[in-house]
Amino acid sequence: MERVQEHAVTSEAKSPAGRLDQTEPALELLVHGVGGATPEEMLGDPRTVRITGDDTAAVFRRTADVDAESRPADQREGPIREAYVWCNLTSGNGTRALWLLLLPFMVVNLAHWMRPTARDRKRTVRFYGLLVRLAGLTLTVLLVAAACEVALDLAAWQCAGTRACAERHTWLGFLSPAMSHDSWWSRPGRRLALAALVPTALTVLLWYLSRRTWSEYESQQPMPRRAEPDDEPDRSSLGRPGFWYGRRLVARLRAAHTAAGLLTVAAAVTVSAAHFDRGPDGSDPLARLGVLLETALAGLAFVVVYVVCRRGRSENRLDQALDRRLVRRLPLGALLLLALALLYAGWSRPGWESSGRLPGDPAFGGIALVQGLLVIALAVVAHLLHRTHPDPRAAMHGLGGPAVAMLACALGGVMSGGVSQRVSDWLDGTGTSIAGPPVLLTWQASVIPALLIVVLALCAGLGHRTWRLRRSELAAVARDYPGGRKDRARTARIASTRAMATLTDRGPLLVAVTSTATLLLGAGALVGAFTTDRTPSRAGEEGHAFVHGAAQTSQGLGSWLIGLGFILFVTWGRRAYKDASARRTIGILWDVGTFWPRAAHPFAPPCYAERAVPDLTWRMATWTRATGGRLVISGHSQGSVLAAAAAWQLKPAQRKRVALLTYGSPLERLYGRWFPAHFGPAALTRLHREVDCWRNLYRLTDPIGGPVRVSADCGPEVDHEPPLKDPLEYGRTARHPLPAPILGHSDYQADPAFAEERERLLARLRPEVPPQGSSGRSSA
Repeated sequence: MERVQEHAVTSEAKSPAGRLDQTEPALELLVHGVGGATPEEMLGDPRTVRITGDDTAAVFRRTADVDAESRPADQREGPIREAYVWCNLTSGNGTRALWLLLLPFMVVNLAHWMRPTARDRKRTVRFYGLLVRLAGLTLTVLLVAAACEVALDLAAWQCAGTRACAERHTWLGFLSPAMSHDSWWSRPGRRLALAALVPTALTVLLWYLSRRTWSEYESQQPMPRRAEPDDEPDRSSLGRPGFWYGRRLVARLRAAHTAAGLLTVAAAVTVSAAHFDRGPDGSDPLARLGVLLETALAGLAFVVVYVVCRRGRSENRLDQALDRRLVRRLPLGALLLLALALLYAGWSRPGWESSGRLPGDPAFGGIALVQGLLVIALAVVAHLLHRTHPDPRAAMHGLGGPAVAMLACALGGVMSGGVSQRVSDWLDGTGTSIAGPPVLLTWQASVIPALLIVVLALCAGLGHRTWRLRRSELAAVARDYPGGRKDRARTARIASTRAMATLTDRGPLLVAVTSTATLLLGAGALVGAFTTDRTPSRAGEEGHAFVHGAAQTSQGLGSWLIGLGFILFVTWGRRAYKDASARRTIGILWDVGTFWPRAAHPFAPPCYAERAVPDLTWRMATWTRATGGRLVISGHSQGSVLAAAAAWQLKPAQRKRVALLTYGSPLERLYGRWFPAHFGPAALTRLHREVDCWRNLYRLTDPIGGPVRVSADCGPEVDHEPPLKDPLEYGRTARHPLPAPILGHSDYQADPAFAEERERLLARLRPEVPPQGSSGRSSA
């Protein structure tokens, strides 16, 4: 592939008077969707040139079109074509496989953007964002606490303190009092201090990944624009100057979450040592020192929570300022307290021996309780927002955000419980030498079989509904392809594809049932963990024995399932690190999940749109300014979402030279339903008014794309009606002598309607450059 760095596009299309000649250029800017594409595939030519960009994301042209603007007299068929390739933002090198570990953070970040549409409820909207940020903070604490459970409790405290376990794992021999003859490292406090390096390293790794990905992906500044007032009716937030540049908030949240992780490690070490110091064998000076250290930890934890609560996103202006003192001092303060905690725990304490579990079991129960309360409060706030501006198409009647936040907490619990259970089983070969993980994590494993039964029952119901829909589609296929002899197998395949494509619309039901069941079963696990050690009355002994036996069976099965899931998770990540095709599959997940900026969790995978949207905006604005020509931005699948977001960022005068062509687009079907505040009916209608013209192509066989359902009151219809035929021909014809494939979500350009709609869009663009600052639709 030939490459030309930063090719300067020039044009002679303008006359000396500044008016456009009749030969003004036309450009089609292609944006691919999930899974990525090569410029050769997008442009249909093996010889392509990089016009602008780098190895991460770039704009390409055919070699023959490099200087097409300077040759207006050439006879061309169709517009100049450019391809924006952004797949390396999400599915590039093997380190992307590590992002699987950040899945709960990504999911809770999505919950922030799923709030319902609301007007004149600023405080309620801010409170919604606050609750999601607090839920994200609990996930960071949970992940680090799970690392502490594995390293400090299971390995350093229980296994190293038990001769039978230490003998099976000789690498722990220098920490075992029985095997190392009471060496310096075998003291319980020093073992804990050494093991604390593992969760500390995890926290530092998360901080490093967040900082590094910001500098590589999200540091691209949008086009400079004036700050906008807070109160502007019907203004989409995606068009605000600072929407795609959340540098200040990410830096604050990164500092707060890093400090929270370090404080969690410090608390795990301090509480264990202070618990012994306050006992009968403890030392009064050390006990007082432990109280002071615990007070300092609680004080700094309060500051962390305050920082998370204090500030949300700033979208009305390009906020380039950083709270440098806060960003630097908060993690350093937590690191200093951690160092003091390690010194405090490492102090010699005669008579301190490790037995049972560390006294930190209630921490997991407290985290689970706080997460449940936050999700319930979030559901109440979301319901209040939805009532102010009801949207009948919104997923779960506006409760999509709380449901997704619940799933994020459940993912965090399953990952932490799975790691703890697997490590415990690995260390404890006999199952009797160590106490194992906290009781709550065991009870969380017990609810997994019940949750799977609920999900499988729901999937069976959806499968039955799809089968019934397939039967009704058989008649519809016959009507859509009249004449000729029908092939039952061909008709059945088309009908099945159409029926399967509708499963996407049942996503809200699946999420609603799963999240509700997770909340109820999680509450049951909390109650079960709380009552485990209680002795039942005689009248209830028989019933208690039955419940206890059922719980043990469910716990064993759940533990096995968690272990299997953890193994599959690690195997998938390892395969993705080595296999490019598997890595691309993971990239598709991030294409959908990391479109949004990191507003709730700084350790989530990076937002590729904070690089892609400015790229597209700069390209469209500079080309139309330099040439005065017409531009069609053509987006497929996720590329249509990027195209719409970039169109929102253009100034009104620039937007009047741009037409929007979307196909296989999830703008309304997925984004409009799950993110109603940003892609709901009001936002899409506003976009239809602001761009000069917009057409959307879709198929009934497409499981992702669909109509955008914009009202025709504000201009011509957006959706192509009827939907595109798929396949193009039912049987063999002179034009298609071989059977036409069922394309579904791919290859929309193969339909003749694609070229026809593109030419209509170019013809609709006004032949004059509107004056700067103009707005409104064209009269065409």
